[in-house]
Amino acid sequence: MHTDAIILKAPRQLSLGRVALNPAGAGDLVVRVAHSGISTGTERLFWTGEMPPFPGMGYPLVPGYEASGVVEQAGADTGFRVGEHVFVPGANCYAPTDDGAVYGLFGAASRHLVTDARRVTRIDPALGAEGALLALAATAYHAVAGPHARLPGLVVGHGVLGRLVARSVIALGGPAPQVWDVNPARHAGAQGYAVCHPDDDARRDYACILDASGAAGLLEQLIGRVAKGGEVVLAGFYTTPLQFTFVPAFLRELRLRVAAEWQPEDMIATRDLIESGALSLAGLITHHAKPADAARAYEQAFSDADCLKMILNWEA
Repeated sequence: MHTDAIILKAPRQLSLGRVALNPAGAGDLVVRVAHSGISTGTERLFWTGEMPPFPGMGYPLVPGYEASGVVEQAGADTGFRVGEHVFVPGANCYAPTDDGAVYGLFGAASRHLVTDARRVTRIDPALGAEGALLALAATAYHAVAGPHARLPGLVVGHGVLGRLVARSVIALGGPAPQVWDVNPARHAGAQGYAVCHPDDDARRDYACILDASGAAGLLEQLIGRVAKGGEVVLAGFYTTPLQFTFVPAFLRELRLRVAAEWQPEDMIATRDLIESGALSLAGLITHHAKPADAARAYEQAFSDADCLKMILNWEA
């Protein structure tokens, strides 16, 4: 079986192309993708060529780890039915052809996907394009509700991840966090919490600060805003070495925690919050594009500050 997919041949060389899919087994699903998201974190690093060495990476590759769609074929051992709506967090399902292999390290930006059914999450079809945001929402949930986590009083960065972190804190019953963003255009869109420029916040006793910006140079500043015994959570993806002056951290007996990606239990808990109405995904998707316009869409997603989340509409 062949299908259309976004192929990143080399840094900044991206287009819609044709790929071959591995055959589906008894435990696999074939999913017809309706929407896939463009990540401004890891995907941007692959697009620019700045991604540090990562297991399984290489070019050409099919990017993306955010896809929602409909089950088109269901293996006998999957427990799924044709027609069910699902979220797929990427799929390494691409077969070698005469033109060589295509890496599927993430692999979600494709019209069809073959995936192990155990990786797939059922979703409400009413979510529409917002269904493609489930993994990002689960990553935000993991950062504030995972093992040893505490709810942050300050969230740094009001992009999609920062917004989802703030919304998740409130959905879990915590007090509304303060959110920082240096871009005034991103101060809008808050739901139940306040957003300000860091210079407009004089507070220096936060018990927990979560950085969702991925800006490595902020760590020193954040340490200066933490209470004694407080914690800084690094929830972004950092491509340069992190460093800080030891004495301020020593005086505060600072704890530093790294929050990685979601785990399966986070995905289920996040879906339950969404379906209960406690967590909203509304207002996060700002731009849509057709797969044929992927080159422009990826560049805009990574360069336009007004673009929170770009979605590729595979059925448009």
